[in-house]
Amino acid sequence: MMKVNTRSWLVAAVLAVLCSGCATNLPAPDFQALVASPDRSEADRSNDARRKPAELLEFYGVRPGMTVLDLGAGAGYNTELLARAVGASGRVYAQNTRSIVDNMLKGRFDERLQKPVMKNVVHVVREFDDPLPADVRNLDLVTFNFTYHDVSYMNVDRAKMNRAVFSALRPGGIYIVADHSGRPGTGVTEGKTLHRIDEAAVRREVEAAGFRFVAEGGFLRNPQDPRDAPVFKPKQPNDEFVLKFVKP
Repeated sequence: MMKVNTRSWLVAAVLAVLCSGCATNLPAPDFQALVASPDRSEADRSNDARRKPAELLEFYGVRPGMTVLDLGAGAGYNTELLARAVGASGRVYAQNTRSIVDNMLKGRFDERLQKPVMKNVVHVVREFDDPLPADVRNLDLVTFNFTYHDVSYMNVDRAKMNRAVFSALRPGGIYIVADHSGRPGTGVTEGKTLHRIDEAAVRREVEAAGFRFVAEGGFLRNPQDPRDAPVFKPKQPNDEFVLKFVKP
């Protein structure tokens, strides 16, 4: 009897190893159709013009069945897109801090969670530099959109945050950082004033955690943006970068 149980355990262990990252081999969903889903809110649709969600999802490389963390989820615009992309067989962890939940969201994320498409989403209320419970590991993808500049002036240990993301991802897992572009050489000094950050500073910090930079998505770029003014109500579309890193 013991022999049978041991063999079964070994078979399960081997299958678990072989299936690690299996979701990445599945065909991509139709991102344009996903974005056009009739049950998406008008508020989300109004954000689509500047966020270009189909291009963003394609750049993520998100697939059905993936396990994903949306770091700094806010009210859940990106979380819902990820939930639709990974489908019922996937899982999305959406992280927000207690301060953000209480002082900024005021129930908006909880309201979004009531939508049927959000059944595969887990809202984790934790700090940025400790974003997940210890037992959540082997993620396929982590996204961090338009909030890295905020953690530059908050009480956040960014090195610890990036190491936590690295630890939570499986080997070959992807870390995406998108943000409003700052001028070269400004580093993290304009996060609170202009809500911008120098992408070179982001690259240095993320790579210091062990990640390897692999690609930059140019679909949110605007060379005409002088990058010397706050990003709110801009005279022209903001120049924004989308960086892709991999855990070796």
